[in-house]
Amino acid sequence: MALANLAGKQSLRVVVIGDPGTGKSSLVVSAATERFPGDVPRVLPPTRLPVDYFADRIPITIVDTSSSPEQRSKLIAECQSADVVVLTYACDQPATLERLSSFWFPELRRLQLEAPVIVVGCKLDLRGEEQGTLDAVMAPIMVAFREIETCIECSALRQILVYEVFYYAQKAVLYPTAPLFDQEAQMLKLRCMRALKRIFILCDHDRDGAFSDVELNDFQVICFNAPLQPNEIIGVKRTIQEKLTEGVNENGLTLTGFLFLHTLIIGNGKLETTWTVLRKFGYDNELKLRDDLIPAIKRAPDQTLELTSQVIDFLRGIFNMFDTDNDGALQPAEINDLFSTAPENPWSSHLYENCAENNVLGGLSFEGFISKWTLMTLIHPSNSFANLIYVGYPGDFDSAFTTTRKRPVDRKKKQTQRNVFQCYVFGPRHAGKTALLQSFLKRYHSIVFYIMNFVCHGNLPMLLLSMVNNLQQILLNCLIFILNSATFTHVFGTRKTLVMREISEGDVGPLLSDKESLAPCDVAVIVYDSGDEVSWQRARELLVQVATRGKNTGYEVPCLIVAAKDDLDQSPLALQDSTRVSHDMGIETPIPISVRLRDLNNIFCRIVHAAQQPHLSIPETEAGKTHRQYRQLLNRSLTVVSVGAAVAVVGVAAYRVYAARKNASS
Repeated sequence: MALANLAGKQSLRVVVIGDPGTGKSSLVVSAATERFPGDVPRVLPPTRLPVDYFADRIPITIVDTSSSPEQRSKLIAECQSADVVVLTYACDQPATLERLSSFWFPELRRLQLEAPVIVVGCKLDLRGEEQGTLDAVMAPIMVAFREIETCIECSALRQILVYEVFYYAQKAVLYPTAPLFDQEAQMLKLRCMRALKRIFILCDHDRDGAFSDVELNDFQVICFNAPLQPNEIIGVKRTIQEKLTEGVNENGLTLTGFLFLHTLIIGNGKLETTWTVLRKFGYDNELKLRDDLIPAIKRAPDQTLELTSQVIDFLRGIFNMFDTDNDGALQPAEINDLFSTAPENPWSSHLYENCAENNVLGGLSFEGFISKWTLMTLIHPSNSFANLIYVGYPGDFDSAFTTTRKRPVDRKKKQTQRNVFQCYVFGPRHAGKTALLQSFLKRYHSIVFYIMNFVCHGNLPMLLLSMVNNLQQILLNCLIFILNSATFTHVFGTRKTLVMREISEGDVGPLLSDKESLAPCDVAVIVYDSGDEVSWQRARELLVQVATRGKNTGYEVPCLIVAAKDDLDQSPLALQDSTRVSHDMGIETPIPISVRLRDLNNIFCRIVHAAQQPHLSIPETEAGKTHRQYRQLLNRSLTVVSVGAAVAVVGVAAYRVYAARKNASS
């Protein structure tokens, strides 16, 4: 595989900038033709270096620029499209060197330039000895401007180090320093250390925390297709041990020594060595797994991905491995250690901040651990699979996830195989939507559960409630033990995860304007204030909107009506009309609840029960009812016509038999 492909680059664009008269154009011509030009225009057109200029044959285009005020906009545009910038000064003009600090680097920072910068001193043949060495001249500038990748001096006239200028420019793009090394702190960056740690663990086959001589040699062959000689292995370990005692132990090169080795390699300017290792194990320039290693996910809008039993077993093993104190829960430090081979902890996002209840000591149970993986798989399956790889999952994508059936298939079969349900909660303002969702958190916030396989009485499954409030996905890892009786059924059941998403009244229009908005929804809950007739009228409108949108798009969903604030005075008209509407639409009568009295009427179990029966509780609008009646009438008409035709056929046949017999008798 070409190095260009490994770096994600098929060609390079080098933009040369600097003060007038610093030798920019001469440098470009000298690189392209290998001779000094006699007459050079003020600004050259884009120049392509020969394909074989470098061994890896990456096409390189050099763009000359003008620093004149009237060309400023063009200069900015070229810098922003550059893969690497070559910033020149003239060795015989100290003022142009000073301008690097006073003008050019502040300007590049203002432009928020992300491309690496190579500083090149041109006209080396004219530099006087009194001006000092390159190191002495550039040291203070490099300290002030850490974005400088390399500094070099050259002479286009004498053909001194011209080739090297563009070699370092190419190298800065293919093997950038910034993702790997903190120049100011002089140490590996955190994401680089995480990637190298994962590689070390993958190659430490006996899991003893050190590379033996055999493992170190195998690693060398994997990355560079060449073995190490015994004296080379001894030399590597000796060098590490002399500088870092804990870098080598009786078993071989430790993780600390491995990281220190790469610090030395990068410090010596051999970035291509570390990048070769990283790319061999699938990393891109952002030190994440390359996109081509994560399969493209093909699924219908109403299909989701769920964790397989195989991956749950793997995660159980990982959980136990990092539960170092064997208390049945992972502390924050243990979770960070678990994800120390990933670019970052994926659960540091606010989406996961409160998504699983911790125990009184701040630990996360295994059920909470799986809940977070379940949520990550639901909202970002590609990220979930990438993190499975980071923590060492050996299987492929298909072994990790199962794709749910399309909902029309579930409705036809009158059952679903899903274990993760999404519930959209609609309702007018002040109806009690947020209170309903928050009630679960408040109710169980201070209770510590021993996680067991309980199922609710009446074959309702164990629930892990995941709550999505105001479009923010907040998972609450608790078990619902709200039963019709006071007893639990102690049997092994199936884990069900319920993700609830509150849709504010103002978000209903934008949400339903999307044709596929209801595709992820397994069940919709319409909440209204049972003491407010106006609240019910608005809730009824929302119910019709949801039902109509589902019918028109093919994403029909079961619906439940919740009459909130049942502890307050009721509106007889709202009660009567809501009962009539639910009956007319063919769904369950409104479910009264009182959050204040903590009487939730088994609401969460009932939501899951509705989701498990996707063919029921689907509201029928007047338009839908008319359409159904028309189809029934049409079918009856066709039946009458068919029967009439059959009778006519039988009559004709009977007449023919009668006529034949009559003719025979005569």
